[in-house]
Amino acid sequence: MQSPDFAAVGLQHLQQKDLLFLFEHFPVPGVDPVEAVRRVHEQPQMLESILESRYVHDALMDQQSTWLDVSPQLFFDVMLRRALPGPRDRLERQVIHYLANLLGVFSRTDRIYRLQPHEQASFEYLADLMREGLEAGPERRFLVNAHIGNYALYLSGVCAPWVEYRRDFKRRPVSLEFYKRMGRSHYASAAGSTHAHEFGLREVFRHLAERFEHFRMGLRQLAENVFPRHRSSAAF
Repeated sequence: MQSPDFAAVGLQHLQQKDLLFLFEHFPVPGVDPVEAVRRVHEQPQMLESILESRYVHDALMDQQSTWLDVSPQLFFDVMLRRALPGPRDRLERQVIHYLANLLGVFSRTDRIYRLQPHEQASFEYLADLMREGLEAGPERRFLVNAHIGNYALYLSGVCAPWVEYRRDFKRRPVSLEFYKRMGRSHYASAAGSTHAHEFGLREVFRHLAERFEHFRMGLRQLAENVFPRHRSSAAF
C-alpha cells in the first residue's frame, strides 16, 4: 500500500522554500540562508526550536506581506504551536506535524470529501463513509477510519461555529458531541490497523483518540486566531 498523503509525522512535509523563509527572516543579522538550511538538515532539533520562535509567527502574520512563498504545511505547523501552547514531547511534536500536514491537505476543499486525492468517489456524509468502511477490505477500511477521524476533528475544530450554527438555527441533528464520538472511535480503530504501524501512525492515532478534545480545541483556537472573519465557514 502506498503511503497516503496525510501520513506525515515529521518535518518531511516542509519544502526547501519553507526552510529558506525561516532563515531569510532570522532576527540575527549575517545568517546565510542557504548554509543555514544545509546545517538544519544535520540538526533537525534546531528546526523544531525555530518553529516555536516568535519571529517566525510574526513573519507569517505580517499584514504588510501581500504574498507568502511558503507551503500551507509550514504555516499551519507554526500556527498550531501558538494554538496548542505547553511543553512538547516527541509524540506531541509528531501530532502537530501530522495536523499541520492534514490542514495543508484539506486546504483543497474537494480533498475533504475524498479518501485519496485522485479518487472520483466523494463522501460528504459520515454515514456513507461508514458504509464504505463496512464493505471494504483492510487497506480501504484503514483509509476510511483515518478519514473519518480526520474529517470529524476538522469539522468539530476548525468549523465548530458552523456546526453549532447549523445545530442551533438550522435544526440539523448533528452536534459537536457526535463528531467528537466519531473522531475518537475511528482514530482508535485506525490505530489498530497494521497499516497505521506501517506508516508510523499508530501512536499518533492513539494520542489523537485519547486527547481528541485537546486537539479539537487547538484547531478551533487556530481558526479563531487566523481566520476571524470566516468562523462559520466549512472550509478555508
